[in-house]
Amino acid sequence: MAANVLFTGKTHNAGGRNGGTRSSDGFLDLKLSQPHPAAENLFGAAWSACYIGALELAAAQRKITFPTLPTVDTEIDLVRDGGAYFLQARLNVSVPGIEREVAQTLIDAAHAICPYSKATHGNINVETNLL
Repeated sequence: MAANVLFTGKTHNAGGRNGGTRSSDGFLDLKLSQPHPAAENLFGAAWSACYIGALELAAAQRKITFPTLPTVDTEIDLVRDGGAYFLQARLNVSVPGIEREVAQTLIDAAHAICPYSKATHGNINVETNLL
């Protein structure tokens, strides 16, 4: 079966980290000025939103209902080691009202479902922490 593209995000960036970026639909229109780490914040915001969707899917697959919606605080580090730059991340996940063992199972499943987690798997250091 062929894969179906569900959505294509289109952005235009001029000037890199010292410029600006705009989405083709106009929803996103940002100035990216140094030293503010807008790129890391955008990546963290997108990843955490996707991750919550993956948590919801993992819960639905197990017929679990969240009494309170989960939250994710994502931290994206831009790291320099010698002359090399790389990213590392922490996803700090809160799943209120769910037993800790069940919540950990959902977090692990969500990390396997989320496209952002899949994209970074094996490429950057990622910690998922149950709060």
